[in-house]
Amino acid sequence: MSEADTTTDKIITDAMANPSPAKSLGDPGITPLSPTHIQQNDTDQVQSGPSFVVVVAIDFGTTSSGYAYAFTKEPECIHTMRRWEGGDPGVSNQKTPTTILLTPDRKFHSFGYAARDFYHDLDPSESKHWLYLEKFKMKLHTTANLSIDTDIHAANGKRVKALDIFAYALAFFKEQALKELSDQTGSEFDNNDVRWVITVPAIWKMPAKQFMREAAYKSGLVSRENPEQLIIALEPEAASIYCRKLRLHQMVDLGTQTTQNGFSPNENVGSGMTQVSPGHAKEHARRNRQSRTFLVENVIGELWSELEEGDRYVVMDCGGGTVDLTVHQIRLPEGHLKELYKASGGPYGSIGVDYEFEKLLCKIFGQDFIDQFKLKRPAAWVDLMIAFESRKRAAAPDRTNPLNINLPFSFIDYYKKFRGHSVEHALRKSNVDFVKWSSQGMLRMSPDAMNTLFKPTVDHIIQHLTELFDKPEVSDIKFLFLVGGFAESALLQQAVQNMLQGRSRIIIPHDVGLTILKGAVLFGLDPSVIKVRRSPLTYGVGVLNRFVEGKHPPEKLLVKDGTRWCTDVFDTFISADQSVALGEMVKRSYTPAKPSQQVIVIHVYCSEKESVGFISQPGVRKCGTLRLDVSGTESTAARREIQTLMQFGDTEIRAMAVDVSTGRTVKASIDFLSH
Repeated sequence: MSEADTTTDKIITDAMANPSPAKSLGDPGITPLSPTHIQQNDTDQVQSGPSFVVVVAIDFGTTSSGYAYAFTKEPECIHTMRRWEGGDPGVSNQKTPTTILLTPDRKFHSFGYAARDFYHDLDPSESKHWLYLEKFKMKLHTTANLSIDTDIHAANGKRVKALDIFAYALAFFKEQALKELSDQTGSEFDNNDVRWVITVPAIWKMPAKQFMREAAYKSGLVSRENPEQLIIALEPEAASIYCRKLRLHQMVDLGTQTTQNGFSPNENVGSGMTQVSPGHAKEHARRNRQSRTFLVENVIGELWSELEEGDRYVVMDCGGGTVDLTVHQIRLPEGHLKELYKASGGPYGSIGVDYEFEKLLCKIFGQDFIDQFKLKRPAAWVDLMIAFESRKRAAAPDRTNPLNINLPFSFIDYYKKFRGHSVEHALRKSNVDFVKWSSQGMLRMSPDAMNTLFKPTVDHIIQHLTELFDKPEVSDIKFLFLVGGFAESALLQQAVQNMLQGRSRIIIPHDVGLTILKGAVLFGLDPSVIKVRRSPLTYGVGVLNRFVEGKHPPEKLLVKDGTRWCTDVFDTFISADQSVALGEMVKRSYTPAKPSQQVIVIHVYCSEKESVGFISQPGVRKCGTLRLDVSGTESTAARREIQTLMQFGDTEIRAMAVDVSTGRTVKASIDFLSH
């Protein structure tokens, strides 16, 4: 009795609505050899692969990016990247903005502050030919049918291939990191000695995760022949790994102290990496800031030692683009992590606040003007958003004095030309009473006005958190770790506190924006620490089953050589939200429906639904094909056995088919990007 036999009538009616894919493909097909069995690994052998000298992690963020590294010989020292040139007033940054500039003939020019400043200094007549891109990572989350050919728009409205942009950015980080490593070691550093880790949001769908890997191949970060040199890590998992190492002086417990901007008033931000006497503390902090080296003591942090087997905690990763929520459970003695509930969240990152600000400007000055201004004066628009960013970070629940935002001169000037009256006039006329014009040429926003801009984004996050905490799997949460750049927002911190009402302790690590980066380095040093994940999709293969009257829908009947088959049956390997151990193999045996077949074709399908009966159901898509050539070989067995194996890896799934009698094998990586 295979799973397909128990499918309900609903599935049968679903199937009737859709024509048969298998009939149209004309493949002879395979049929399960009973019994169907799942085989667990004998041991958790995650291949250790070649040995690397250093692990470099890249946090490729929506708004800002950076890298950090550690040598495998000194795993307790995590170095964050050198200070970047540039920087913004009012925004302390250990990372660089995720902005990229291409020359008019589409060659890579610069990244980060350098890209922004160069673009800014170009004459407007010239700048409109240059391609400037920012916040482009969100495209991977929001594009429904992402492919290798997906386009993104530069600030001047021109289209570029997303893959090229991502590859340029990764090539830039590769060059920077290798340069820094060469300087550190005193000789040319070889890329083959580096294990790379790139972090992605856990809620990203498989195509987006695969896209990141494709970009890494294209950028020369790693080669296709050496896929294990790159690990794609999930952002909240990386944060979780770092949080295990936290000592009490490296974090703020929101329940127990009043915090200012995420840090208590008497605390020296970014200091306190190791316990030191107060006299040395200042000196220590100064040295630490210069060295950019974090000591991760090889112990489990005090907080963590309060956790017992089976305890649960939530990691809430609030970044620029997305908010990612993951529920983990501790497995002792090693303290391995087990994912309890599949990652959830959405596009509720801090750029949502920027969009609200843009909507406010449209309300005051008109959508037509803002659209024109962005296109005709893109550099000035970037300036305006930078000015907004620093004020955005000053927003707090108890703030009473207004926030001033500098309007660039070209905004004021261009508006006068465009409308024939002044910015001041527009503000008076707009009925937006909490935004005023100040005589120094600034927009003056009341604290309430700023809080209103945060509200839709924060509400989304809180609604999501509420829904998560209502799930049965998510009861008794001991800690909630608040990480990511947006976690620094006092407004968000307060909202989370109000929602949880003391149900679990809220912990915010220091340097909260670097938490993921440091955790990703630790993950690269020991990838086996994450043991169990939840499968985001249901995977299976298309097979033929013996047709049973009254049970199988009549339009699925296929008669071949006198045998009656039911076609399009989805034989499940693993279901959505099922636990999968990392590196786990699932094995099934099939036999050709027609003994004389020369080539055996196995199609792999996936779906977001948990139970799937037929490959023709809506939402089922093909994501891989295995072609096994068995010509010129005789099978001694009465029925030729073809074993199909699927291995569930970090973000990649590998499939393999073996002809048991001859030992011939064929491998394929599941491809989510080609439709």
